Amino acid sequence: MNTAFAHISAPRRIIVGISGASGAVYGARLLQVLRDTPGIESHLVVSDAGWRNIELELDMDCRYVEDMADHVHDIDNLNAAIASGSFACSGMVIAPCSMHTLASVAHGLCDNLLTRAADVMLKERRRLVLLVRESPLHAMHLRNMLTVTEMGGVICPPVPAFYLHPQSIGDIVNHSVARALDLLDVPHNLAKRWQGAALAEAA
Repeated sequence: MNTAFAHISAPRRIIVGISGASGAVYGARLLQVLRDTPGIESHLVVSDAGWRNIELELDMDCRYVEDMADHVHDIDNLNAAIASGSFACSGMVIAPCSMHTLASVAHGLCDNLLTRAADVMLKERRRLVLLVRESPLHAMHLRNMLTVTEMGGVICPPVPAFYLHPQSIGDIVNHSVARALDLLDVPHNLAKRWQGAALAEAA
């Protein structure tokens, strides 16, 4: 476990943000895993576009997603606990992270609770992981990613690892969620880990 958060007593709090990029399945799967992980308290905040994508892409009722989280915060409630640096928290992941949300975080706009909570992670030097979803990328997208990285955030695009031979969309999703969980120091058994490849015998 990251010693920077050793002072935080159990349960460990993790903030999950879902914004309006395609890939709502990443946030939903992350919530499922955190719900089933002992000692984790999840806090969920979803943008309006995020809720629309949950319904569009996953055909899930909003209440079903909310029930997977321990606490749900309204996107417009800037008085919520997660808006303060005094809220003891191990980290935050935005999955997926839209280019709009990325830009707001990069420029410190704090225009809603999602971007304010991310700003708190940066100013308190806590782990912030952004599963950015867009392609192709123009120069401003790349500059915003660099800016967030320079401030201490982690840009973690959900890129499939085909060397693991995924057999389903679920396998692909699990791999990206597993990478995010690794960055948050959350134990899991979601995906196989690379064990190295045997060298071919010399001819």
